[in-house]
Amino acid sequence: MGKYQRTLVELQANAVMHWSKDMLEKANSFSALPVLLETQDEFIALLKVASKSPLSWKTVLNESKALTPSVFLKHLMVLSDLGGEALNKLSPLSDSFEDKCIRFHWEGEQHVYRLLEIGDKCPLTNSSLKVEAKSVIGNKVMSDRMHDVIMLILFGALDPDNNLPEEAQQRCAIGSLLGKPEDITNLVKENYIRVSKQLSGERANSLGHASQRYVASTLKDVLPKGWFIQEEGNLTGVSHSDENEKLTNFDLVVKSPKGKEFGIEVSFQVTTNSTIERKARESNALYRKVCEAGHKLCYVIDGAGNINVRKKAIGMICEHSNCTVAMSKEEIEHMASFMMEVECGEH
Repeated sequence: MGKYQRTLVELQANAVMHWSKDMLEKANSFSALPVLLETQDEFIALLKVASKSPLSWKTVLNESKALTPSVFLKHLMVLSDLGGEALNKLSPLSDSFEDKCIRFHWEGEQHVYRLLEIGDKCPLTNSSLKVEAKSVIGNKVMSDRMHDVIMLILFGALDPDNNLPEEAQQRCAIGSLLGKPEDITNLVKENYIRVSKQLSGERANSLGHASQRYVASTLKDVLPKGWFIQEEGNLTGVSHSDENEKLTNFDLVVKSPKGKEFGIEVSFQVTTNSTIERKARESNALYRKVCEAGHKLCYVIDGAGNINVRKKAIGMICEHSNCTVAMSKEEIEHMASFMMEVECGEH
């Protein structure tokens, strides 16, 4: 194949496989899910080693390069299935804990944690706790309110005299597992993300949109002024079938100052997913329609779930593409070079 029409082997050599920091920062304003997936191993490791005292988690968190206070709290909220809406109903916590203190027995000793802020009435929404999507990456400051909620989720239900609602009783005892690797692994594998109402039904869509946003943002940075970039767009004259006038949707559409049009399909899967199989089945017919209309078809494909697992599908896409690249900034710049060469009449 040519410089831009890559083989599966060439694509594998350039793939990044997992979300990079640059990708997370550019894409994360849409969803917190990518950063949670990227930092899940560090989160689990923290829970396994934070066993010296009930506040050991804080010491380990301060030394972590991957986890911020917002990311750690968001992980706990997902694992416990206590989102901002549910937490907000618990305020003020003075209704649940006498003297605004959580008293609990842990590792053979009695401990008392005095609530710093949430003992009084205050909002416990995602935004007030700095765990909404736009803050998960950016915020690196631990507020008193965040600290309180972390201690609540870890140890609240361990207070024998607590008056938490029944549903919260089942979710605020994660601290009893700190320093117990096997128990923590089982809890995470059984409950994390898969059962959380905060993220159920969102996973594939959020990752897909985050991938598209990253590609679009990078293209805007590298293409000259005057280029039009649209998410979820159409190419002129390209429809689902010859009989169907409904235009085909592309993950991204790019139009040059001279009117050249590019349809871009994006797939980044860390785990296995059938989306790439569908894109592969459609690639032959789509490639023909796009080329007959005088446009170009490009693919951005990456992620271990795609590159390492869906090899046949990726190979099929590579055969029916004008340009196929991986998800790194350098790869997207490579695709931008292809577009600018097309604009100059070189393809």
